[in-house]
This record gives sequence, structure tokens and C-alpha cells, in this order.
Amino acid sequence: MNIRCAFCQTPYTLSRVAMLDALQEVDSKNLTHYDAHCPRCRRATRVPRQRLEMAMPNWREELKEFEKEMKAHPQQEAPLPAPEASPVAEATPTPKPAAQKGATKPKPAAKPAESKPKAAARQTTPSAETKKSTDRKTSTKGTSKKSK
Repeated sequence: MNIRCAFCQTPYTLSRVAMLDALQEVDSKNLTHYDAHCPRCRRATRVPRQRLEMAMPNWREELKEFEKEMKAHPQQEAPLPAPEASPVAEATPTPKPAAQKGATKPKPAAKPAESKPKAAARQTTPSAETKKSTDRKTSTKGTSKKSK
């Protein structure tokens, strides 16, 4: 069954198993609608009971067939993650060996700095700098400095 999220407008589908679950829930609780949750925004979109029943009119017979199929071909549960991969194990730091007194790491020999000619920097006076900054503050956008 194709559904479009009422909030983010994302189209998504309800599978056969999800539709059987929805119809079972609606029937057992005597509800007028089913809340289908959007995979993108996780908000619930109401699906009326009539629309669910129109999409799967003989759902009780299909539910019985599905139960027989699951008994004939049971599925295994997913294995649990290994304890080494747990986030708690990653968060605990491993202790580092204590440093010995008197033992230091050898420092690399300092290389003599090569003298490169420096590029000539533009020298400005302090008054020129303040003049530039005040011109920027007083000028307004889109006007020219032409005098009449």
C-alpha cells in the first residue's frame, strides 16, 4: 500500500506484513484508523480502516496463510553484537605505561633555518589606516562620492 506522509510529503509503502499487523491492531482495539509512521520524519500519518480493508479485503485468510508459512519456514533471530564492539568498551581509555624517571626521549637535532629573502611589505602610516576605516564606516551602500 502506497502512502504519502502528511507532513514531509515523502512517499512510502506498507508491506504485506505491516498491513497484516495494522489490520490486526485496528481489529483487536476497534480503532477507526491506523498510525503509519514515516521513515523520514518519524511522524504518524493516519490511515483509515476502510482504506486498509480495501487494500487487503481477505486479510483474515491471508493472516492464517502467513502464520502457516512462518511455521513451515521459521526465521532466525539476528545475532547480538560482539562485546568488543560495544560503545562502552570504546569509551574506556586504556592505561598507558608509566614513564620512568630519568629516561627521556631523544630530541631531534634542530635544523638551521634557511634565510629566505622576505618580500617587501607595503608600509602604511597609522593615519592612513584610520582614514580608510572611517571612510568605510561613513559611506553608505549604493551612493557615490561625486560632488555636485
